[in-house]
Amino acid sequence: MTRMTLFPLALVSLLAGIPAVAALKVGDMAPDFQAQASMGGTATTFSLAESLKKGPVVLYFYPAAFTPGCTIEAHDFADAVDQFKQLGATVIGVSHDDIDKLNKFSMTECRGKFAVLADPDQHIIKAYDVVWAAKPQLSSRTSFVIAPNGRILYTYTDLKPDQHVANTLGAVKQWKAQPSM
Repeated sequence: MTRMTLFPLALVSLLAGIPAVAALKVGDMAPDFQAQASMGGTATTFSLAESLKKGPVVLYFYPAAFTPGCTIEAHDFADAVDQFKQLGATVIGVSHDDIDKLNKFSMTECRGKFAVLADPDQHIIKAYDVVWAAKPQLSSRTSFVIAPNGRILYTYTDLKPDQHVANTLGAVKQWKAQPSM
């Protein structure tokens, strides 16, 4: 192979490790959905439309339950869930995992404080365009804040879990300060 053919291959391999950037932008309508979720180890049904009637929704996608980064992120959201609730926001996590696995994850890692949604067929993951390019069977780590009117207020994609809670909490606080958004 020549250097000219190696360059595109090297570029593709480099880009394969980068998480997908959400195609949905601030101001877009969030795709509506209803799906099976687990709250505190109990299977339930989650409806985005019904949750938006109560206030904004923090919808975060994570690659897989019980992996190191996803466990950290679940702990961080569990620690902050009372702050989100004080602002009128609902937190919901979404992964490709099945409901049996999420029943355990919701009890241990989410500490029974918020629901996690099962999306084994990736219907919601694909609707939000958060399929992880490097591992298409998983979602990227992407967080959205959705206003009660169904519009996306904030979106953030980063494989590291560190800033997802702080950033989404900041976006919800900003919305609360200007609820006409």
